[in-house]
Amino acid sequence: MKVAVIDINGKKTGRSVELSKAVFGIEPNDHAIYLDVKQHLANKRQGTHKAKERAEIVGSTRKIKKQKGTGTARAGSIKSPIFRGGGRAFGPRPRNYSFKLNKGLKKLARQSALSIKAKEENIVVIEKFDFDTPKTKNFTSILKALELENKKSLFVLDGSNNNVYLSSRNLERANVISGSELNTYKVLNANKVVISESCLEEIESNFSK
Repeated sequence: MKVAVIDINGKKTGRSVELSKAVFGIEPNDHAIYLDVKQHLANKRQGTHKAKERAEIVGSTRKIKKQKGTGTARAGSIKSPIFRGGGRAFGPRPRNYSFKLNKGLKKLARQSALSIKAKEENIVVIEKFDFDTPKTKNFTSILKALELENKKSLFVLDGSNNNVYLSSRNLERANVISGSELNTYKVLNANKVVISESCLEEIESNFSK
């Protein structure tokens, strides 16, 4: 599959690149995508939720009423979960939500995500660019040229574009990452995936092994 290379003004450069079929042209595996996205979201969870149970509630330990003759159920502690202000029964405890996935499955999921975007013609290849200083206005002008100012966009650039990353940091719908940070969730969450020409070879090398 050939894709035209464009410049930062959204105009064709007259060159084109061939997208690797092993990365951008496979039959998507929906279950692999599901597992990889599930792991990504699970790893982002802090897992610091906590509710106090009856042993952790501060309160009197005396028996609140006599055992028999009240006409109601027996009760031994004001900290019981059945009373207002008592402890939580089987409440949440801190835990780690992360889980392991095999490297092969994660690679398949990312190949599948990129193949979906390529099939939808939502892969854009842009020539290498950089800014002298971080400036949001410069990055906004690129989004306007590519007609992406009102869409979610993912820019995948090589690791030396620190000024570009800083220029996009305040923009809610734009996300700039390096090729090594590319993952299934970010690819599928974007309307357009903009890949720099210099980073394309790195992506194909990483995901075609």
